Amino acid sequence: MPSTMQRIHTKPDPFEAFSLSQAIAVDPWIFVSGQAALAKDGGIVGEGDFQVQAEAAFENLSEVLQVAGSSLADVVKVTIYVTDMQYFPAVVALRQRYFSAPYPADSIVQVSALALPELMFEIEAVAMRGAGSAKSEGTC
Repeated sequence: MPSTMQRIHTKPDPFEAFSLSQAIAVDPWIFVSGQAALAKDGGIVGEGDFQVQAEAAFENLSEVLQVAGSSLADVVKVTIYVTDMQYFPAVVALRQRYFSAPYPADSIVQVSALALPELMFEIEAVAMRGAGSAKSEGTC
């Protein structure tokens, strides 16, 4: 049986103006575009405040996953972009707040800028519907 690809988006979709999908689902997999501190109207949330921006981005990620029939518990991989690595300890605290063990695989990258100059934090994710209900920790 062939896989199906489905666009996932909130209403309104603040990404519409940028010609990209908030997320794409293919069977149980959900590939979420980078979520940042964008309000529903496309405006910036928490300009100049890293913590507020990062929390808004995590909340946006959570909302997109919910629309896809998933949740943060199903996230298996994230890539986090920050404009200054001085915020790394805050990122660790946010991961502990929004995710649970075993934590998703993660890459964190410092970039010189994000899509909009006011943005300081962005998180993209890969999730698998139902993965969170079967979490376990293994050792090698």
